[in-house]
Amino acid sequence: MAKLALIRVRGVRGLKPKTAKTLEYLRLTRPNHCVVVDDSKEIMGMVNIVKDYITFGPVDEDTIALLMKKRGTRGSKNLTEVASEDEIKAAAKEMAAGKKPAKDFVNPVFRLRPPRKGFKNTKLPFPEGDLGKRDEVVSLLRRMM
Repeated sequence: MAKLALIRVRGVRGLKPKTAKTLEYLRLTRPNHCVVVDDSKEIMGMVNIVKDYITFGPVDEDTIALLMKKRGTRGSKNLTEVASEDEIKAAAKEMAAGKKPAKDFVNPVFRLRPPRKGFKNTKLPFPEGDLGKRDEVVSLLRRMM
């Protein structure tokens, strides 16, 4: 099953209660937080509700491994302190294949930095701004790691 990376772009001002609750269910509680989820009908329904506050797109196994290596945590420690690089790659492979969820190996929320060179616009959809679906979310993720 394909994986999606969901990244929260906008803050809390002016949120409707339904949107706020959906962001909470997706574990996107703050700007620059990222979660990796399955591309299912239920998740896409939730994403459709919050599309004006997040950006999302497909990710591959290599990107998941890099995300786990650079920004992954387990408890209060960085993942690189408690696991070897081979274990991280194996976990990323299982996660990308859909065999195990992220929470079995790493905290499901990745706290990212703001992107280098900044966002284009946080109020417009992807081609002009940074919200909504994008085909190449990997480039944004790399700028935020």
